[in-house]
Amino acid sequence: MTVCLLLLSVVALTAAVPAPRALTRARWPEREPVVALWVWQCLVATVLLCCLAALVLGAAAVFHTVRDQVFAPAPPAVTAAYDLSTAPVWAVALTVLLACGAAWTTAMLARELAEARRRLGHTRAHLRERAPDLPAGLPAARGPMLVLEDEYPDAWWMPGHPPQLVVTTGALQRLTDHQLDAVLTHERGHARAHHDWLLHLSTALATGFPRVPLFAHFCDQTHRLVELAADDTASRRCGHLTTALALIELNQHRGVLSCASSRRLLGERVDRLLEPPPRLLRRQRALTTTVAALVPLLPLLITFAPGLTALS
Repeated sequence: MTVCLLLLSVVALTAAVPAPRALTRARWPEREPVVALWVWQCLVATVLLCCLAALVLGAAAVFHTVRDQVFAPAPPAVTAAYDLSTAPVWAVALTVLLACGAAWTTAMLARELAEARRRLGHTRAHLRERAPDLPAGLPAARGPMLVLEDEYPDAWWMPGHPPQLVVTTGALQRLTDHQLDAVLTHERGHARAHHDWLLHLSTALATGFPRVPLFAHFCDQTHRLVELAADDTASRRCGHLTTALALIELNQHRGVLSCASSRRLLGERVDRLLEPPPRLLRRQRALTTTVAALVPLLPLLITFAPGLTALS
């Protein structure tokens, strides 16, 4: 059970306050939001992999059936290296706790996806009521963009199959052609990167484990970084000034771009577009990405180390 304790030590070090807080206070994620999102995902994946590996080894120590299934292809020396012949009382309690955590995580993810599907269905039904009727003889599909008759300026990307961009006539009246192109590029950036799935994952983990600093910071930073990443996508195609003016035109009456954003975030985004920070060097981006990708390998290394040592 020493391996389980090592895995849980990695969880404690990764999910504790210093690591996520240091990443939250760092300035470089503002310069490279896509890389920062990747780093956050790797940290979360490391914690989840550690918990899953500890659960499997704990279950193998408590239940002989699980042990026989997990170590069936392995020689006896490998099984002996993990010292799973006797399971102390604390190991049983730890395994039950990890199993409850896994079940709770699955339930939170399922609930978040179910609620997202319900909201999407409600939104699509509402849009069908507001959308103008098509002339007879035209196909029922409205294409990738839907224009709604509404004086309120708004534009958003609605995920689904197929995804659809919704723009109000108020937004069309306020925005120039270049600004509208920036808004569309911003929203398409969300769709291409599948930011909706990342937001669902971070929300589910933060809701299910609100006292875990890593998951709480992961949720907050994901909502912030996906907007910065989409802004970068739009500014690279349409220009920083055009994208900033489009944000201002769409949000000067409400102060937010979407219900998940805040007035402070909008101001930060506009300032960042007007004075774009310098990007990291390509070598720095590659190094950060590579190191982050290696972190989730740590639980695998800890898990398989005793078996590999026994084989050697």
